[in-house]
Amino acid sequence: MTFKNLRPYQGILPSVDDTCYIDDSAIIVGDISLAQDVSIWPLVAARGDVNIIRVGARTNIQDGTVLHVTRKSQNNPEGNPLIIGEDVTVGHKCMLHGCTLGSRILVGMGAIIMDGAIVEDDVFIGAGSLVPPNKTLVSGFLYVGNPVKQVRKLKESESNFLTQSAINYVELKDDYLNQ
Repeated sequence: MTFKNLRPYQGILPSVDDTCYIDDSAIIVGDISLAQDVSIWPLVAARGDVNIIRVGARTNIQDGTVLHVTRKSQNNPEGNPLIIGEDVTVGHKCMLHGCTLGSRILVGMGAIIMDGAIVEDDVFIGAGSLVPPNKTLVSGFLYVGNPVKQVRKLKESESNFLTQSAINYVELKDDYLNQ
């Protein structure tokens, strides 16, 4: 599939698996890699210009979300790339900036995850939450608030939903691709 909304930066064009869906209103710039069955929904802005962005298989990035990175510097020689694992659901209007997300995560609508933050596998982040720079969210918990706080262990039904949400979005993006 050919996407008209992929833009190079310094000669580097985003790499997109053939099974991905990218809405026409989204903008994907620079050193970005989208794995199998990723979906990028309306008005997403992803800028891999001063560092890299990697998005794992079956992850969905919902409407109005911003994906960005931190440049390399003397104080931060590697900068902060944005790394997102597999089966991640990123809700509407989120901001992910130079952070690392594991797999099977739900990022609630309007959440902000800042530079150097690490979110381990199997985590729920509530809508509107703020994950401060360099904070680690450990696996298996619900986190909410500004700044985010660990609230409780995930219920089995919530853990199961993390994978199901990713499957739901793979099916939806397939519907869009088959129109």
